[in-house]
Amino acid sequence: MSIFNRQTIAAFLLGSTLAVGIGAYAVERHSDHHGGGPGSHIGRLYAEVQATDAQKAKIDPLVKAAMADLKPLHEQLYELHKKLLEQASAPTIDRAALEATRQQGLALADKASKRIIQLVADVGDTLTPEQRKKLADHIGRLHGRRMHGM
Repeated sequence: MSIFNRQTIAAFLLGSTLAVGIGAYAVERHSDHHGGGPGSHIGRLYAEVQATDAQKAKIDPLVKAAMADLKPLHEQLYELHKKLLEQASAPTIDRAALEATRQQGLALADKASKRIIQLVADVGDTLTPEQRKKLADHIGRLHGRRMHGM
């Protein structure tokens, strides 16, 4: 397999997985713990930023709407990964098909990224600047742990 093919596959898998995977992770984590109680992911975030009940009441519907939007993207990503693996393991490599699949993945990742950024902005509008800083610090710590654990 040429470098182009490996790079195409790697870029597609990493890029689309990061964009949609983050959203899907948030969806699944929130779905597993309905209500945002203290043990849920969102409950821990609320505790971290010391969110008021009024803020929670505004944020919960925002997160639920984002979850509803991101879940189908996660399912589409799964199907796209299956398609890519089929293309990559075919007897002959069809570069045009790989490129088309890569472009579909980029479009999917872009759509997910836009929705996640919309959620970040909507939640950010609800929090105070101090709370946003606490949230960013918390997410930075989580991200740092995941990156070092790879």
